[in-house]
Amino acid sequence: MASIPETMTAIDPEQPGGPEVLVPVERPVPVPGPGEVLVRVAAAGVNRPEVMQRQGKYPPPPGAPSILGLELSGTIVAVGEGVDDAQIGQPVCALVAGGAYAEYAVAPFGQCLPVPAAVSMTEAAALPETLFTVWTNLFERAYAMEGDTVLVHGGTSGIGTMAIALGRLFGLTVIVTCGSAVKCRAALDLGAAHAIDYSREDFVERVKAITDGRGVQAVLDMVGGDYVPRNLQCLADDGRHVSIAVQRGAAATVPLFEIMRRRLTLTGSTLRARDTAFKSLVADELVRTVWPHVEAGKLKPAIDRVFPLSQAADAHRRMEAGDHVGKIVLTVE
Repeated sequence: MASIPETMTAIDPEQPGGPEVLVPVERPVPVPGPGEVLVRVAAAGVNRPEVMQRQGKYPPPPGAPSILGLELSGTIVAVGEGVDDAQIGQPVCALVAGGAYAEYAVAPFGQCLPVPAAVSMTEAAALPETLFTVWTNLFERAYAMEGDTVLVHGGTSGIGTMAIALGRLFGLTVIVTCGSAVKCRAALDLGAAHAIDYSREDFVERVKAITDGRGVQAVLDMVGGDYVPRNLQCLADDGRHVSIAVQRGAAATVPLFEIMRRRLTLTGSTLRARDTAFKSLVADELVRTVWPHVEAGKLKPAIDRVFPLSQAADAHRRMEAGDHVGKIVLTVE
């Protein structure tokens, strides 16, 4: 086994700011604690919470590294107490609370998933964050099941493209909203049943037309604010509304009597603050339910663009410009 160096290259901004603060720096290689593994990172997915953290709007949870990055792929090179040495050398992808934009990162072993031959390390790095998020929110909190029609905003985002992919595998009819005709086309090409250009159409009216007035069983919303009452108008009776982000505002006014009369459910969750035990349970469930599709080559993330770690600033610029379709990934040489 190759020896593990003392220091590594990482993206660990000294202070909040624009993309230009994402410069490579030297940091000590972390040491895995009990139940953790040290991963030599091959690639790291880029996510909107990392953009917000860089801007100073989303501090990492207590104990998380200040190095950016919530998901990675790579090879286990060392194990902490309680993890079998036989895991050394295993290719994995993992959800982490931070630290992925680096040559080495520590991950809780319970949050690691094996990387099968059917996916590349770049693809594997783009799976955990959106897969954990969409699974826990659309399938667990919104109880989406075969035959349901669901509305997902941000159809070409990492979350949106994962919802389309999982919807295809699990028998959902997925309606998405996108901000342009080009993005709508991309969403349809990825397998969305319908794509609504919200810059030109009222999504409430279009959803009613698509569903013959019945509405959808679930809405996955990362917009918040004034979208919430409009989302509720899209729901069928007994429908479920799940909030996972609040890009247009953290407060909403909702019609309570309508919620009562139509038995609607409003719920939501954040993933990053949940403990390792919860995330490990989700990982176990994903291994049972979703991973066979990954192993068979039937579930792959939509990859927008790949940048080397040293160009993390350009990767964030790409995300902030909003033109991406699918995931942006950093590769570590």
